This record gives sequence, C-alpha cells and structure tokens, in this order.
Amino acid sequence: MTQSAGLDLNLLVALDVLLEEQSVQGAARRLHLSEPAMSRTLGRIRKALGDPVLVRAGRRMVPTPHALAVRAEVSAVVERARALFAPGRDADLRTVSRTFTIIGHDAIAATQGAALFARAAREAPGIRLRFLSESHEDAPYLRQGTADLEVGVIDSIAPEVHVETVHEDRLLGVVRAGHPLLDGELTAERFAGEAGHLIVSRRGRQRGPIDDALAGLGLRRRVVGTVGTYPASLFVLRETDLIGLVSHWDRPLADVLGLVVFEIPLPLPTVRVGFAWHPRHDADPAHAWLRGCVRELLLRGSAAG
Repeated sequence: MTQSAGLDLNLLVALDVLLEEQSVQGAARRLHLSEPAMSRTLGRIRKALGDPVLVRAGRRMVPTPHALAVRAEVSAVVERARALFAPGRDADLRTVSRTFTIIGHDAIAATQGAALFARAAREAPGIRLRFLSESHEDAPYLRQGTADLEVGVIDSIAPEVHVETVHEDRLLGVVRAGHPLLDGELTAERFAGEAGHLIVSRRGRQRGPIDDALAGLGLRRRVVGTVGTYPASLFVLRETDLIGLVSHWDRPLADVLGLVVFEIPLPLPTVRVGFAWHPRHDADPAHAWLRGCVRELLLRGSAAG
C-alpha cells in the first residue's frame, strides 16, 4: 500500500468519495466497503488532516470549511492518478464510475436533462449526473470543485476558468394563449404598457436589458415582481396576464405549457450560451465526454430554436 510521510495515499480516494457523497453509507457503497470500515477510514482521514471533515447537521453530514477548501485539490489529485494508471485516453467509458455535477438555472435540467441521462445510459452507464441550481450569490463553484461544469449564460467567471461559447441567443417575449397583447400590431409602446411584467432573476433584480432598451425610447414598463427560475415563471404566466421572457433554448418549456412566444419589438443585445470548466479537467477523458455531450445538446437546441 503506497504511503508518503506516514499517510496512506489511498485515503485521498476515500476522502474524494466522502466529500462527493457527504455520507458514510453512500461512500461505503461506492467503494464496496462495509459502513464500519468506511467509518474507520473517515476516522483515519480526520486524524491525518486534523479536521472533522464531515459533521452532522440534522440528519445529514456536511463538509467543514477546511474540507471545502481542499475538495478541489483532492479531486484533481485523484483524477491525475486515475489518468496516470489508465490504459490510455481512449479508455472505455463504460467502465468509468463517476458523479458529475452540473450547475446552471433549472431550465437546463428541464430541457436537456432527459437527453443527457439517456446518452449516459447508452455510452457511460457508470456515470451519474447531478444538476444543481444557481445560487442567488456568486461563488467559485468550479474552482472549489462544487461543480464540474457550469452551463448557460456564463457572465461572471474566475480568470483561470475555461469557457466555450456554443451559440448566441436572444430573449423572446412569452404570454398565455389568448393574451390581449397578441391582438394587432405589437409595438414597443404596447409591450411596455399593456400589462405588468414578470422578471426572472436568481438575485431578485428588477431591472435588465429590456429596461435599458425601453429607456432609450423614452418608455418604461411596470415590473410586478421576480421569480428565481424560468420554469417557475412560466407557470405564473400561464395563469395571469403578465408578460415574461424566455430564450430560444427555454422555448420547449413554454410550448409544453401552451404559452405563446413572440419577438420583442426592441433592439436587444444577444447573450452568449455555453459552458465553463476548471482546467484541471482538461485531460480527463470522462469530463471531455461530458463537455462533448453538452456541446451537442446546446447546438441542437439552438438549431431547433
């Protein structure tokens, strides 16, 4: 068993899985160990690091601040070790056992989740996908290792993060079927003043590019409130006369709910849609597979729009 300075390096693998599962039971299952054996391993890790690593919070276990601080580096070391001993970059993905965490707004899972799960089942059945919603606060998810891939509009990133823009998108208006706004010619004046507006903002902002474009024409809309995700907004719009927004790749959700999508009569900037990742994943074949899957799905979504 490999050791360095008295530390069993196999503990890194166990630590990586424990921080991913945040459960002794889950980690034991992943590593094919009994729960008592996994508990003893956690005890050895705690002693080696001089930190509890995982602590009870109600019925769950959560990482300590120190565990969160070292999580990304632990994951990177384990990935490099796996790559070193792998038979080559073309290793069979069907033998890979990993959990990938994807962060982005809820419409990502709603519109792309089914296709991504289906492809993983066909090509890499040992890969599990975990979708996380964006927080109302910015955080270095990729650098910390909280997420493996960020998908959507990447507008605020750390300088060391890699970004790939897949396509440029633009906002569309959306209302319920039979909405009065759909009768007659749609002008900027009618769009601004005929009904209240609902904004989607994970931070609760009540102003955006729409307001800037309207201000340039001497117009102002009435914003009645905000919600955190596009799927939530569509359910509100279906039951009210409010006016909302979607992008082309969110459009399938609106279609399923019977909403009507329309071009906004304003000069609006486009938004760049793509994904971001930390460079420690560059040489990882499984992560490259994930990036390729997401790239194809986003391209297909933009073509459908």
